Amino acid sequence: MNSRKTRLILAVAVAAAIFGYKALNPKPGTAGEPATASDSAAGPVAPVQPVMLGQIAFTSCSLSSPMAKESLEAMCATYAVPEDRAKPEGRKIALNIAWLQATGKGERMPDPVFFLAGGPGQSAVETFPGLDPVFKEVRKQRDVILVDQRGTGKSNLLSCKAPDGGDDAFDPSPEAMQAQATTCAAELSKKADLRHYTTTDAIADLDAVRRAIGAEQVNLVGVSYGTRVAQQYAMRHPAATRSIVLDSPVPNALGLGNIFARNLDDALALQFALCSKDPACKDKLGDPRAELDVLLTTLRANPVQLQYRDASSGEMKQGTLRAETVAGLVRMYAYMPLASGLLPKLIHEANAGRYENLMALSKMMSGDMQDAMAMGMQLSVICSEDANSMVVREEDANTVLGNLMPSGMAAMCKAWPKGAVPADFNQPLATKVPALVLAGEFDPVTPPRYGEEIVKSLANGRLFVLRGQGHSVIGAGCMPKLFTQFIEKADAKALDGKCLDTLAYPSPFISFNGAQP
Repeated sequence: MNSRKTRLILAVAVAAAIFGYKALNPKPGTAGEPATASDSAAGPVAPVQPVMLGQIAFTSCSLSSPMAKESLEAMCATYAVPEDRAKPEGRKIALNIAWLQATGKGERMPDPVFFLAGGPGQSAVETFPGLDPVFKEVRKQRDVILVDQRGTGKSNLLSCKAPDGGDDAFDPSPEAMQAQATTCAAELSKKADLRHYTTTDAIADLDAVRRAIGAEQVNLVGVSYGTRVAQQYAMRHPAATRSIVLDSPVPNALGLGNIFARNLDDALALQFALCSKDPACKDKLGDPRAELDVLLTTLRANPVQLQYRDASSGEMKQGTLRAETVAGLVRMYAYMPLASGLLPKLIHEANAGRYENLMALSKMMSGDMQDAMAMGMQLSVICSEDANSMVVREEDANTVLGNLMPSGMAAMCKAWPKGAVPADFNQPLATKVPALVLAGEFDPVTPPRYGEEIVKSLANGRLFVLRGQGHSVIGAGCMPKLFTQFIEKADAKALDGKCLDTLAYPSPFISFNGAQP
């Protein structure tokens, strides 16, 4: 991985996947592509007749993702909104929208579900196919609307391609980060006013789409960063909000600049304890946290140059394994406790001089990260909304991540244009709108205490903490069934969550073949 790409991924994408990352990026050129006739079809093709939903004309399309077994048949459209609402006659953004029609033969309810993707920087249209099974029962009665947030997907994507460079030129200094952001901002400013790609701008877009399709009320389902969008929408448009689902949420009141290091260490303590409490794992792999500290200390002093096999191509390549690379990989694996069960084995192997697996996995995940996140949009959001909280803290110095993230982001935000934020942006959401709040016990970025804080001001809200789960939990165990019941009745307090008691803790890997039988 080249040096500039490393800076972007570690200081922004790994950091400001602020609310989370799942490798749900689509196969290039597939999500939202119009449905086409087979190549073997002969004769003229009849003009595609649009289907109107309110004021918007939709045509058939297919949505696909590596995380979905099959493509989804949908209806796709664009809807133009002003980039700067203070200048309605100025530049327009063509919002990319997908409409998944209700599948049941019975009554179609008038309040659709709006799915709000994470990041910030993920595309709702591209992310949703992997989550469609969770919505199977909900979709029998309700349409699902996917709007690529401005700056993501096909809604004027704000993404800078990292230039080539060598590993030996790696420079994580704030000065290098700021220079990279300056270059990125200059390039993107040719097609966008970067001040107008904030959460507040996105809220106005969502409500414009709601009104255009003729829906009096909507149900909001936000995952990760999408929970910030959902809370802000419900705050600004309570009458238009029938219900909200907040999966892996962050409170409105929280500045996110320096939450990463402590939250990750807390989650790793819980996850690594699964090995420390398992006699066979502890005997073979030792204390995972102590081993990780040894590995990071070793690599900070002497980064390792090595050969590894590329996980995508199978080719042998040369690379340099650094402490920052390992820290980023550990953080990404911590999002998914089932996968993080492999970390103690990987770390133990590396301390024995076998670094190849760590290197290959870090390269694979960093490539997925760059493809899945629109980094320019990400910076427009976090630099406008969270820059003041990006401070270096002495108590974070000895954590896995240290202060790399807040220092790197603060440097990049010095070069990034910032948008306006409402004076009450950080007020807690206080509403009677029914709310289902979900958190994973082992979440390394939005821990359960965030959900506990949020529900304090939600008169009709309820929190479920899912045992042994990480980030993005709506698909875990019986949660899809409870989610369906909530959307049907809009009553979280009536849900019987006993079925979640069957969730089990993941077993740590003793070897690369898995946990001990």
